[in-house]
Amino acid sequence: MFSFFKRFFSNESTLKRLMPAVRGQVVENAPLHKMTWLGVGGPAEILFTPADSDDLEYFLTNQPGAPLTVIGGGSNLLIRDGGIPGIVVHLGKTFNTIKVEGDKIICGAGAKNMEIAKAAMEAGLSGFEFLCGIPGTLGGSVRMNAGAHGRSAADVLDELTAFDIIGKKIILQRNEIPFDYRTNALPDNWIFTEAVLKGTAENKENIQKRMTEYRQIREKAQPSGVKTAGSMFKNPIGLKAWQLIEKAGCRGLKVGGAMVSEKHCNFFINTGKATSQDFETLGETVQRRVYETSEITLEWEVRRIGVKTKRFSSFGGR
Repeated sequence: MFSFFKRFFSNESTLKRLMPAVRGQVVENAPLHKMTWLGVGGPAEILFTPADSDDLEYFLTNQPGAPLTVIGGGSNLLIRDGGIPGIVVHLGKTFNTIKVEGDKIICGAGAKNMEIAKAAMEAGLSGFEFLCGIPGTLGGSVRMNAGAHGRSAADVLDELTAFDIIGKKIILQRNEIPFDYRTNALPDNWIFTEAVLKGTAENKENIQKRMTEYRQIREKAQPSGVKTAGSMFKNPIGLKAWQLIEKAGCRGLKVGGAMVSEKHCNFFINTGKATSQDFETLGETVQRRVYETSEITLEWEVRRIGVKTKRFSSFGGR
């Protein structure tokens, strides 16, 4: 009887009460802005951090059917000011593993790109150097086929493990995954948990030299020490987004606390008190001006999710 009254007269939302008995952390109305590189965005209605892959599988098999969103390292992400309704899944430290086996590296989806590049260098495996200049985690890099210096995630991926929305575990080989420029054709609601990457044996000194070169190029061309999400727009075929933005006179353009970087026009920075709406309005302004000057519509590269105005409790709430 006590449990009955506790369930229906507690301060928890309906959605939280409907969550399955997972082992991982479940937080209601969880702030997300500190989990993104831009430092903006509203809360998650429910934030779930699974204890491990088994916990994630159990959750997906028994989840209440609420809207489901997955976030990773938050580097190429813009969460709108109203937050994210439903359940947000964030893969924590148990998904950060990196293990070298011969010419392959087995990584959790939460492993940082820089750490993967370092592990490959220490193991004398080349092909991963480009990752040292890409912020964020492996899961996000595979999702958007992140790349630099003529290489991308598709070039090093050998095998991918994922779960679909109902908890079915799926293992795909590289030739089964249709990649394209900064994207792949896998379902958006699949959750990547692990990947096997394949490299080529090479002298460690040569690998380290290339990594140093790539880092220096990045430091020279891109803003550092500021809140930024990396490239905001995809490069149109045969063109550079930053050149089109500069041509449109948008270098240094500001909307509220969001600004087009003076150093690299395809990077937007948070000058201190920006909102997500500031960034979206700035991006839309840049898109309009680029179209007016070049008749080209820039496509967003940064992932924009959530709602502009908070409206949670689609399951009844309080």
